[in-house]
Amino acid sequence: MRSGAGTRVGYAVGLGAALLFGLSAPLSKALLDGVGPQMLAGLLYLGAFLAVAPAQRFRRGRVREAPLHRADLPRLGVVVLSGGVIAPVLLMLGLQRTTGLTGSLLLNLEGPLTLVVGVLFLREHIGRRSGFGAALIFGGAAFLGLQGSTGRFDVVGALLILGACAGWALDNNITQTLTVRDPFAIVSVKTGVAAVVNIGLASVLGDSAPAANFIVGALLLGAFAYGISVLLDAYALRILGAARESAVFATAPFAGAVLAVPLLGDAWGGVEVVASVVMAVGVVAVLRDRHSHRHVHEPFDHEHRHVHDEHHRHDHPPGVDPAEPHSHPHHHDFLVHAHPHVSDAHHRHPHGP
Repeated sequence: MRSGAGTRVGYAVGLGAALLFGLSAPLSKALLDGVGPQMLAGLLYLGAFLAVAPAQRFRRGRVREAPLHRADLPRLGVVVLSGGVIAPVLLMLGLQRTTGLTGSLLLNLEGPLTLVVGVLFLREHIGRRSGFGAALIFGGAAFLGLQGSTGRFDVVGALLILGACAGWALDNNITQTLTVRDPFAIVSVKTGVAAVVNIGLASVLGDSAPAANFIVGALLLGAFAYGISVLLDAYALRILGAARESAVFATAPFAGAVLAVPLLGDAWGGVEVVASVVMAVGVVAVLRDRHSHRHVHEPFDHEHRHVHDEHHRHDHPPGVDPAEPHSHPHHHDFLVHAHPHVSDAHHRHPHGP
């Protein structure tokens, strides 16, 4: 059973991921002065890989998580292509044509796009309070984007960032379906392949090697904004589902817009303050939402990290403590019950109007 405490952890992890990623737009904008867009995308993911992969090796044998399987490769391929190659390059190209403040605020489009895909195509559910909160967050973000930026607005730049958000929306939803596997393994594969592909393409296209200070800056930014952030986001997706996680993650661009003021000299006004309050109210509404009703679990089999609870009642060989987190293929019997839940791997079911 997904406890209220577990859900609160999901929200906290999601907010942490959002904060770290939100800082990436203005800092990437500053790095573009010395690094080409494709090369910068590659260096960011290289920094992410260097931050996550060593921890993955250390955890091997110590933390029981479901490993990746050959059947997961097609979805991993889409995640790498959409979220690791196409989206970051489109963002860097868009940031070249917009201010850091405008670019940060336009990233709010990722949230509603992720929510739409999750609800329409992955059978996720979002209740009235969460829907109201999400609408406040997205509405405040859109108001900021339309009215708050005092910098120039470039249509091509905005469309490029829209394309990046669409790529990450697809990435988020497909990653959510993979989070029954080890998130460290997912992020290690994604960041490692994305780094090789982007740096390789940049080299083939003739990008020169950037100065050492830009390389170090890109690697450090990538470690936090594309490594630790994506890892935390994978855990949030596992716990909350893509729709709710997208509402929490919509706060990310606000953090970047705040940083754009001292870093890039962009300016805020009264509109930004009002919109930020509206977004904060929306976040509180999402956090306070509770969804509970009588629902049916059809029989199915899968593998993921779990402990024994109402959803997991099965036998084990000697030496396995069912009270401790562990992973193995297991069967779920038919079950009908009611309890608070979100759209995690065990709760994708129809809802009435």
